[in-house]
Amino acid sequence: MTQPFAPAAFPYARPRRLRSSPWVRRLVAETTLTPADLIWPLIVHDGAEDRVPVASMPGVFRLSPRAAAEAAKEAHALGIPMVALFPNIDGAIKDAVGTGATDPDGLIPDCIRAIKDAVPDIGVMTDVALDCYTDHGHDGVVEDGRVLNDASLERLAEQAFIHAHTGADVVAPSDMMDGRVQAIREALEANGLHDTMILSYAAKFASAFYGPYRDAVGSAAMLVGDKKTYQMDYANSDEALREVAMDISEGADAVMVKPGMPYLDIVRRVHETFRVPTFAYQVSGEYAMMQASIANGWLDQDRAILETLHGFKRAGCAGVLTYFAPKAARLLGT
Repeated sequence: MTQPFAPAAFPYARPRRLRSSPWVRRLVAETTLTPADLIWPLIVHDGAEDRVPVASMPGVFRLSPRAAAEAAKEAHALGIPMVALFPNIDGAIKDAVGTGATDPDGLIPDCIRAIKDAVPDIGVMTDVALDCYTDHGHDGVVEDGRVLNDASLERLAEQAFIHAHTGADVVAPSDMMDGRVQAIREALEANGLHDTMILSYAAKFASAFYGPYRDAVGSAAMLVGDKKTYQMDYANSDEALREVAMDISEGADAVMVKPGMPYLDIVRRVHETFRVPTFAYQVSGEYAMMQASIANGWLDQDRAILETLHGFKRAGCAGVLTYFAPKAARLLGT
């Protein structure tokens, strides 16, 4: 970047003056991180227990609808504006087309109702994809071993409609089927749900960092093959911009890059190119990796959490989905 003027040289210029005390550092900080920049992902389940620990994600629990509502109360009290719901459902009700995804009395609608009854003015975001409901672990309908794009769109649009009709404020398609944002937007508009926001996982990469999440939602053991025919290749950057442009043109209100830390260059390009609200997901693998280092004493927990979250903001994120959200909010409130 070209400097607008020639900076002074030492000793007249001493950059350390602006680092000399906490109040100066706060005064000249170029980015600001607050609890309002955080979205808390909640893994919910339809089991009997309120809280079931996820072994691969220390500190994360599968929550019942009642426990999810309590977590939403906690988030609201901490100033976190939105929670995001991700389901772990009983394997017995999984099938080839993800029937459970469109059950109006299913787990996610139950959680939406419980949260909105407990905390009416917190934002609720839901994941729109079929992988948690299918017996093959893919995000769309599978036929003869192939993930069918167009046949999946109707299922995804119905799923999004049910979530929005139940009370979800934001539906977030994470499936990476071509045209799914348009299909969802058309379904919402046709049913009078004009104010429901779409936060599209516009640049979602086929990543090794999703492993603990798939364990948490129970889709890891179901997955047949991989997701490289529809999730993006991590070698590509220009392709991400094309995906984002398509989703915006189809009616997305905001876009997401996933995973987070390995893709901050993509976040920056998306933010600078489109100037729409851009989010990133600090995914399960990033969380688990940090927690393992913290547990071993290799990282200072508080400093590492805030440093990574500031990195997202510095790259151009409007907000971050992170399992550290309640911990970070408490740190920021001190």
